[in-house]
Amino acid sequence: MSRNGRLRPYDAAAHGTAILVGHFVMPRGTAYLEHRHQVHQLACPTRGLVRVRTECGVWLLPPSRALWIPAQVPHTTESAGDAVMRSAYVDPAGCPGIAWREPTVVSATPLLRALVDHLTRADLTADARSRAEQVLLDELRPLPVTSLHVPRPRDPRARTVADALTRDPADPRPLAAWGTEAGAGARTLARLFTAETGLTFGQWRERSRMQSAMPHLAAGLPVEAVARRVGYASASSFTAAFRRVVGITPRAYFPGPDTAPPR
Repeated sequence: MSRNGRLRPYDAAAHGTAILVGHFVMPRGTAYLEHRHQVHQLACPTRGLVRVRTECGVWLLPPSRALWIPAQVPHTTESAGDAVMRSAYVDPAGCPGIAWREPTVVSATPLLRALVDHLTRADLTADARSRAEQVLLDELRPLPVTSLHVPRPRDPRARTVADALTRDPADPRPLAAWGTEAGAGARTLARLFTAETGLTFGQWRERSRMQSAMPHLAAGLPVEAVARRVGYASASSFTAAFRRVVGITPRAYFPGPDTAPPR
């Protein structure tokens, strides 16, 4: 591992280990531009919120979640605010039982986080390291979490609406109310959103609101407060939308300090 936190070229034989762990301090605005690894990566935020983008989608990861990125998958990694991330880099030859071909979200259980920390130790014997690596791989449990990709429309009329709703996700106006500001009627705007994003306007706004909600949830704001900030009248309606878009509830995705991540 280099001093600036970047992983040097991986050579399992030279390191005598199947897993190396990198530590990344990521102040607000940090971004690692598109790159790929010859090994699998398990991206594990330990503080803040980390955004990973691939051609398959976008994932926003709090410390309760980790993302398995298969070898050779191009991706970018960014901090959403101040963040810290540890990444376990896994030799494909050392995990023949894991055949995930696409990025996969896993639960960052207390045991998984402890094992990642444990493998940073330089004083482990080869046998101790091998045992810990195997337990870490056994602890990987996929979650039914979907990508939170919010495609941007290209047409300037639809983009006017999209940009305004990104700035103020609680704006309740329907498409019919955007005519003067966007320079197009409701039918035209609806057609543009569907054609250019693959989503209806309602689906697009729902995903955009969930993306806006993530940093607030990661910061520990109550679900009720987050719901109001992104345009929902109640915590229950927001929770239903979050589960519909993300795959699990906000409290399951961002478990509190006294709540163990789901297993």
